[in-house]
Amino acid sequence: MAKINFGGVTEEVVTREEFPLEKAKQALKDEVIAILGYGPQGYGQSLNLRDNGVNVIVGQRKGGKGWENALKDGWVEGKNLFPSIEEAVDKATIVQYLLSDAGQKEQWPSVKKHLRKGQALYFSHGFSIVFKEQTGVVPPADVDVILVAPKGSGKTVRTNYLAGSGINASFAVFQDATGKARERCMACGIAIGSGYLFPTTFEREVLSDLTGERGVLMGAIAGVMKAQYDTLRSKGHSPSEAFNETVEEATQSLYPLVGQNGMDWMFSNCSTTAQRGALDWAKHFEAATKPLFELLYRDVQNGVETRRVLDSCSAPDYRQKLDKELAEWGNSEMWQAGKAVRSLRPENWKK
Repeated sequence: MAKINFGGVTEEVVTREEFPLEKAKQALKDEVIAILGYGPQGYGQSLNLRDNGVNVIVGQRKGGKGWENALKDGWVEGKNLFPSIEEAVDKATIVQYLLSDAGQKEQWPSVKKHLRKGQALYFSHGFSIVFKEQTGVVPPADVDVILVAPKGSGKTVRTNYLAGSGINASFAVFQDATGKARERCMACGIAIGSGYLFPTTFEREVLSDLTGERGVLMGAIAGVMKAQYDTLRSKGHSPSEAFNETVEEATQSLYPLVGQNGMDWMFSNCSTTAQRGALDWAKHFEAATKPLFELLYRDVQNGVETRRVLDSCSAPDYRQKLDKELAEWGNSEMWQAGKAVRSLRPENWKK
């Protein structure tokens, strides 16, 4: 693996120079990869694998949204799309278990019965393995258990691949029954379109991932945006002004600069007034939120968050409750204002 200096700490990563796509395809030439579940990750990873010439099939219960999406994406029933998850497992040598975490718990007894010696059981999240007391997912000792976790949504896995940019991912081996688990893991990681792979463990992946999703990646940023928007509105600012100063400038101008060149570069390319204020207030926000992140990590580590996910997502009325929660965000003044603002972007002007 290549040695890279990450802020003064040297880590080893797998790059495409040492593990090119052709090497990955050679490692997978005799494999049949079954994608279980055609949700966000199943969609993105399966299409990338297919485009890269890997032998892929999809197992997805018939009749639902996932089944219809798979058909639209060119998967053919009876050829590479099967309405029985168990049938897909029987046909596979590598089983990519990409159902939702609650779905993995529900389907595990059936999937486990169909696993056989020498197969690889592949995850993109450490949830089910690490919190086995809650999920019941304990793989047989004679199968490889591997993980490739893209650092982005399944949609991004696909769009980045199509754009030629790829997306980085972590990888881990939990159980090596065949002696080739690591090679299988890295080959899958490259074949799904990863730009590079960095090693982790199932435990480190799930703890960091759950913390990140609830924190800076989604939960914290949504909450902070709402707090600033509401403050500006309460002080008399219009919806368009509050949204532009809270979300639009961040997502369309500043965050892309951070992604391209780093926070210091973004600061140095803003006005001195913005720069000075941001540098000073960043310390206040850090001090205010650090205890909250400590609490969040503790709840993730202790299984509080995973228990909440399994309990709520397995409830029969979960979809209806989720739709109601999402509608509250979508129908709020802030995000209705955002819809209007987005329609006014130059790229959305009617020609």
